Amino acid sequence: MRMKIAFGVGFGVGYYLGAMAGRERYEQLNRLARKVKRSDAFQTAEQKAKAAVDLGVERAKDAVESRTGNGHGTVQPYDPRP
Repeated sequence: MRMKIAFGVGFGVGYYLGAMAGRERYEQLNRLARKVKRSDAFQTAEQKAKAAVDLGVERAKDAVESRTGNGHGTVQPYDPRP
């Protein structure tokens, strides 16, 4: 019950402070976000993150294919005989 009250109070305070900041602050934050997205450092980090995700996907596919044994992503029937 205490968590629900704390969450409600935190939400109320955040809403109140956000409403006080208003549209001007919202626009200021949007300008800052656009500036960051256009920066070289952000674009480099974005490319590295995409490469890491692509590598992870490829490794996951390879792991599935090696465990299924047929390379098509379908599971072989279980044979309890050794």
